[in-house]
Amino acid sequence: MKKRLLLPIFASFMLFTGIGANTTEAATFSDIKETASQYIGTPYKYGGTTLNGIDCSAYTSLVFSKFGIDLERTSRAQYTQGTAVSKSNLQTGDLVFFNTSGSGISHVGIFIGDGKFISATTSRGVAIDSINGGYWGPKYVGAKRVADFSNEVAEVKDAAIDFTYYISRGDVALKLAEALKLDTTNTNSPFPDVKSTSEYAGAATALNKLGVFTGNADGKFNPRSALTRAQLAKVLVEAFNLKLADGAEQFTDVSEGDWSYEYIQILSSNKITYGKGDGTFGVNEKVTIKQMDAFIDRLKRNSKN
Repeated sequence: MKKRLLLPIFASFMLFTGIGANTTEAATFSDIKETASQYIGTPYKYGGTTLNGIDCSAYTSLVFSKFGIDLERTSRAQYTQGTAVSKSNLQTGDLVFFNTSGSGISHVGIFIGDGKFISATTSRGVAIDSINGGYWGPKYVGAKRVADFSNEVAEVKDAAIDFTYYISRGDVALKLAEALKLDTTNTNSPFPDVKSTSEYAGAATALNKLGVFTGNADGKFNPRSALTRAQLAKVLVEAFNLKLADGAEQFTDVSEGDWSYEYIQILSSNKITYGKGDGTFGVNEKVTIKQMDAFIDRLKRNSKN
């Protein structure tokens, strides 16, 4: 199999258009609440974007990136996204906005139900507050729905893998670097959107040297973007140098003319993927964290055999 570069197939990951809301088919109210809550206690830092210090809009961007949704960088810009929602119709996962400076939108958080929201506050870091009373009530401005979460528990279809939330390209790089035991000390990233101080810099640089991640048409890595299952198939085949074996499944949503056909066949023949149980592979579905973990586990077992 000839090596092919990861080029514009990643350029389509700007999921959000600014109009309407994304449909997070496998994500529930519990998923967004659980994801948002896992950062409670993270310290606040104006302009901060890491877990060493994060501001309100970077925090909401981080949480939604786990579901494959890109938000603008500032709270004011995030207020231009999504669909307006009245206070009486708020749902878990809606973005809520406040005017704390007296000059317009200056704070954003995530509504988590029961009149509460979670945000990165200047005094307590990431914390839960009431949307109606105390400090925040009088400063409430409005809300936007940027994703349609479900109150249903998603059906598990792919080889007993739970669907919770989506994994970003940056986190895929971290997991691959760990699984391959790569040297990640070189943080001089070749990608313009991954600074040397980024938590992803070492892994992205190491995988770039292997030719696994080469960036999109603009050379960017897009660390917070999600991957589709088809794109991950290519990444895994190249990262682990997999070869076609016997016994590959034929999936109804993958034809021989598709760019991903060969990669998916290789994954299937090596028993790394089994499809969704309905005869499809799910080529355009985003990869969840638990799916990624399952694939890595299978690859590790495969390498021992």
